[in-house]
Parts: sequence; structure tokens; C-alpha cells
Amino acid sequence: MSGSTTARWTTGRRGVLVRSVLSVAAGFLVFAGFPPRPLWFLAPVGIALLTLVLTGAGGAAPRLRAGFGYGYLAGLGFLVPLLPWIGVFVGALPWLALAAVESLFIGLFGLLAVLVSRLRWAPLWIAACWSLTEWLRASVPFGGFPWGRLAFGQSEGWFLPLASIGGSPLVSFAVALTGAGLASVAVTVRARAGGATNWVRSLAGGLVAALAATVVSLALWPALPGMDSGDRTITVAAIQGSVPKLGLDFNDQRKRVLDNHVNRTLELADDVASGAAPQPDLVVWPENASDIDPLRNADAAADISRASEAIGAPILVGAVLVNSDRTTTNSVIVWDGDAGPQERHDKKIIQPFGEYLPYRGFFRHFSSYADRAGNFVPGDGDGVVHANGIAVGVATCYEVAFDRAFEQSVRSGAELLAVPTNNATFGDTEMTYQQLAMSKVRAVEHGRAVVVAATSGVSAIIGPDGSTVAETPLFVPAALVSQVPLSTGTTLASRLGPIPEILLCLGAVAAVAFAVVQRRRTVRTLSHSSTEKAPADAGREDPHGIGDRFRAERGTERTDSGDHSDV
Repeated sequence: MSGSTTARWTTGRRGVLVRSVLSVAAGFLVFAGFPPRPLWFLAPVGIALLTLVLTGAGGAAPRLRAGFGYGYLAGLGFLVPLLPWIGVFVGALPWLALAAVESLFIGLFGLLAVLVSRLRWAPLWIAACWSLTEWLRASVPFGGFPWGRLAFGQSEGWFLPLASIGGSPLVSFAVALTGAGLASVAVTVRARAGGATNWVRSLAGGLVAALAATVVSLALWPALPGMDSGDRTITVAAIQGSVPKLGLDFNDQRKRVLDNHVNRTLELADDVASGAAPQPDLVVWPENASDIDPLRNADAAADISRASEAIGAPILVGAVLVNSDRTTTNSVIVWDGDAGPQERHDKKIIQPFGEYLPYRGFFRHFSSYADRAGNFVPGDGDGVVHANGIAVGVATCYEVAFDRAFEQSVRSGAELLAVPTNNATFGDTEMTYQQLAMSKVRAVEHGRAVVVAATSGVSAIIGPDGSTVAETPLFVPAALVSQVPLSTGTTLASRLGPIPEILLCLGAVAAVAFAVVQRRRTVRTLSHSSTEKAPADAGREDPHGIGDRFRAERGTERTDSGDHSDV
């Protein structure tokens, strides 16, 4: 493409339109890389395309506010198609509102990427800025919303082993760094085609950024523990009882939901008695398997005891418990035959706008479903329950998206991880596959087998290497039985906890601070130069702003010299 053609398509209103379309396309590519599609490699391509838009490839770099706008459009292109399950039974407004709010964080990434794009080793700082904004999105408001972290799209990809050394934050950083590195390579190749000299160092730097994470990750694959690892092996069963109907009203028939899980467990007990299935040491029921409080309802307690006695093993029962103040807790109870309830995990990270509603009076103006939000309160504890001598770390449904849930339980001695979940309220959407991917990342992150028990699916048993050992279809009563390893060792990620993410965020903050200082110095220098040459410069417009004009000028100088190490 000639210089005049490039200028025609990257300047003025046409340039804004082109960049806007490319930004939305970049976000959509990231979405397309998420489960259930096995296209994980599209995520770094999407980040590369967005980086090219934000760093002014083919023209002057955009202004900071334009960078925010392009980032925001990319966020919409990513999150709008990722989150329709939010509104499947409550309408489009909550879905679109959530996507619009969460896209603000990706807009912030766009602004920061423009700011650091002229620093040396720019791909590194751009990727760190993604880590910073991803951390912010997972933290605020209302406790954050980590759904859609880049790491959760890599459950089938070659970046997954990185979770064992730096958790999901390192995997996300690797995807972003690869994308930014690819953008740097693309800019360098284009400059070389235009006749630039001294391009070898720039190309080498871009290739290192693009390939570093891949090389490290592939080297880690052989070290991941498999199903034959661990200190000992047990047999575990996951029960998927299914529900009489989908949607928010599925628990109108709470007794039938409980009966479904009791009956499927009794069927498994018959298979065990006949030798068709092995004897489980532990049975895991899903979240909301008993929305009838078994600590208050004798019939529910008797049904659960009967199922536990028949299967000859304790059951982790997902139940809704009613407190004395009429609030509720979303709990997992160890129920051991005739002995009844033992230890329990009360869900600590509860879902805003679902399990509780902040500012209820305000939000009821926007949705007739507002008053149907729960009145749940968070629990405490370390997330570990003991059943049949097994220390089980529990993260109930929404909790699995948060790094801290399993970090604490593994540090407290969990040998096996369990994710009881209820996806019936989200119908036949991609939500259950997106959540299953999180469990796979957690398995590798902590080197533990994970048992996912879902009311309506997908239930699964996952190996410590993130592989799927067994999986159920949606909306079909089923029982999964498998041998799994119990582990007491810890991965580097488990030992480091939040440290990798803290370091990445500090790196981003330092890069942004340095870029701001550099930008201010440039403004002062150009202002002084403009004052000295006032007669010649008087009346000239500066459509990009002083700082942005300087970046554009520097970009032109780099094109002439062939130095493209800064993307």
C-alpha cells in the first residue's frame, strides 16, 4: 500500500471509521477464542489488531481520548457476544448494561496503551497495562467481575501451563504480550517493505515478545502432573440430577430438584452394588441440589441421609440455608449417612444482582426482576471441608472466577478441588462452557484434580493438567465416576498467590508514570520551541495535540531510520 493510500485511509473521518471497525473486530476475535469454540489462538490475534489501532500503525498515533474510545469499542466487540447469558431470562438491558460498564476497563487499556506505546520495549508495557486493567475489572465495582479474563479462553491452548507458575494473571499477560509482539513484528515488516534500514533489532525484539510465552509454556507441558500423580488415589462421583425446567423459576419445584439428585444417587448405588460402577469414596452434588433447607426440613434431611447411606459415602450437598435473621447462605454441607450434616462451606464471594442486589431501590427502576434477586450473605472460613478423610477445597459456582477462592483453600491443605454449580438459570447458553474453562485453568494453577458438579450440566472431572477426564451433556441426569489423585504438594503459582499479578500491575504503573513524565517534558520542549518560532508558526492548527504530534513525528523519524522497537 502506497504512502498516499495509507494516509487516505488512516486520517480524517474515514480513518476514524476504519479504526473503529477494526477495534470492534479485534474485540470480536478475542471473543471467538473463548469456549466452546477451540479457537484460543484468535485471542492474541485480536490483541495484536487492537494494538495496531492504538499505536497508530500506518499513520499518527491516536490521541489519548481516542485510544479510550477505540479500546471501549473493542470491549463491546468482546463482551457483548460473550455475556448474552446474563439476559437470557431477564431481558437484554442487564446484559447490555453489564457489557457497557465492563467495557470501560478495556477503554482504559486503550488509553494506557497509547500512552506507553512510544516507550522502549513497548509490547511489554502494553501487555502489563492489560494486566492492570484486567485486575481492576476483577476488583471493582461490587467486588469485580473477572468473567472474560484472557486466561479463561486458553483452557485448550498452549499457554495453559503458565498457570502453574503465575496463575491466571500470567496466562492473560502471556496472551497480551504475544498479541503486542505480533503487532510489533507487523509494523517492522511493513517498515522494511517501505525501505527502512536498521530493522533487524526491531524485528528481533518483536519476535521475542511474540514467542517468549509460547516457548516457556511449551517447555512446561511435560512437567504438568497427570492423573497418575499425587500422594494417593480415590474414587469420586459427580451427580447431575438436572432440573424440571430452566430459567429463574427452576426452583419453584424445589422438591423435584432434590428428588432428581437423590434418585440419580440411588441409581448409582445400584450400579455399585451390581459391580457395574466402582465404590466412590466421595460424592459431589451441585449447587442448589437442595433449595429446601435440610437443617430445618426433616424430610429433606431424611432423603439426603438415605442417598448417602445407599451409596456408602459422604455427599457434598449444595443447599440454601435460612438464617435466623431470614437471610440465606449458599452452602455446601458434608452429609455423612445417618450421622447427618458435618462440616460446611458457606459461599464467600456472592454474586451481585443475583444472590444479592446492591442499591435495590435504585435498580428496581430498570428491571422488573430486581426484587427477585436473593438476600444471601457471604460466609467465611478457608474454603476447605473434610469428608471421609479427604480435604476438599470448595469454590461454589461464581467463586471459581476469582483467584483468591482456591488460593486460600490449597494453602489450607485442600487435596482435591470441587466446583458445585447451578447453570439452570442461564439456559442453553455458552455460560456453562465458559465456567468449565475456568475450572481447567484452576486445575493447572494448583496442580489438583477438579470435580465440577452442575445441576443441569456441564458436569466434568478434570485432571491436574487441565485435561477433561469425563464430561456430561447438558440437561441429562447423569453420574460421573472416576479415580482422581489427591495432592498435598503445591505449584509455584499456589505458593506465590497474588505476587505475579502485583508485579505486573506495578510494572504497568511505573511505565505509565514514566510515559506521563516524558509526555510533559515533550510538551514543554515543543511549547518553548513554538514560542521562539512564533512568527513562522502563528495560526497553525495542531489537530492531534502537541504531545500526539510529537509522537507522530517520532514515529516518522523511526520509519526513516528503521527503528521500530517501540511498535
